[in-house]
Amino acid sequence: MYMVLPSEEQYRAIKVKSVSGRYVTNSDINAFLEGPGINCDVDIPGFSVEERPIFAVNLGRGKTKVLMWSQMHGNESTTTKGVLDLIHYLNADGGLAWEILFNCTLKIIPVLNPDGARQYTRVNANDIDLNRDAYALSQPESILLRKTYDGFQPDYCFNLHDQRSIFNVGDTAKPATISFLAPAMDTERNISEARGRSMRLIATMEKELRPFLPGQIGRYDDAFNPNCVGDSFQMLGTPTVLFEAGHYPNDYQREYTRQYIFTSLLIALRAMTTGDLDGIGEEEYFAIPENNKLFFDVLIKNVHQLNPRFARNEDVGILYREVLEQGSIHFDPFIETTGNLTSNFGHAVYDCMDARDLEKLKKDTLVYALLH
Repeated sequence: MYMVLPSEEQYRAIKVKSVSGRYVTNSDINAFLEGPGINCDVDIPGFSVEERPIFAVNLGRGKTKVLMWSQMHGNESTTTKGVLDLIHYLNADGGLAWEILFNCTLKIIPVLNPDGARQYTRVNANDIDLNRDAYALSQPESILLRKTYDGFQPDYCFNLHDQRSIFNVGDTAKPATISFLAPAMDTERNISEARGRSMRLIATMEKELRPFLPGQIGRYDDAFNPNCVGDSFQMLGTPTVLFEAGHYPNDYQREYTRQYIFTSLLIALRAMTTGDLDGIGEEEYFAIPENNKLFFDVLIKNVHQLNPRFARNEDVGILYREVLEQGSIHFDPFIETTGNLTSNFGHAVYDCMDARDLEKLKKDTLVYALLH
């Protein structure tokens, strides 16, 4: 069964326009939750290493309980924007919003790692990756999430992340705009009842998103790691889904990607309460192509035409380093590798044998300077 998704025009009304770009912190969350038209129960179950509050938003009254958290890695903010759009949507009356709130009880942690968000780092203030702390539970943020899980006893968990622009789908030149994973629950990657439900839920989302993102939906690597939060909750018997927000062409601020994260959440929340998963098989999950890492942000061919220090037929692969400067994120290019990169792709490609490409490259002054 296909659901009627919000149109582009409807999404523009839903989108939380006050929160945009890549730098999203507790200040944005607090301003949104205190803003007009937002009516939900908000509590603070705990604090970060640096004593910043960690907010939990509670919505709905239904029997299906869903726990979701975003910005476990402080520099992964796209899913946070999608979650805020979801909260905004659910504060509107009628239709699918009413159906979700009637059938589900949601507990949403928009920013689990507010210290990392403030500094725009993957790790927390103690330099710990919270997604490798599920077993040790050495950090206050990890302990808070586990206590929230134990107290809430969710029927589903949504683990919300960003992935780098290097990811493509399979062997194609399509960026992995959205990727999903049903985390493993043991080293053999067996399919428990909980993991099977995760797979069917992902297959449902992929099926409905496919017309909007043809060839741009991937399946993330399922290597088992008990220190990862998703794997640990799957081990405990709770169907858990990893969402990875990736690159959409010409969208380094990830404003298009946020829309597809929001849409994914709507599809999932409806499907888990309507029986839509019953007709989906696990084979449909495995039919989703795996992610690969074949993209550069900029790929330059025949660079010897520009600078003879490079060998003939030598390509240059450039990536962007995300740098926090004065409250916004800047993208600083650096040379990741050189050589024969004919099996790789670029979000921007310049062939120095082409005069038009060469003129375009000169206008990209930071990249151009790297080649001299």
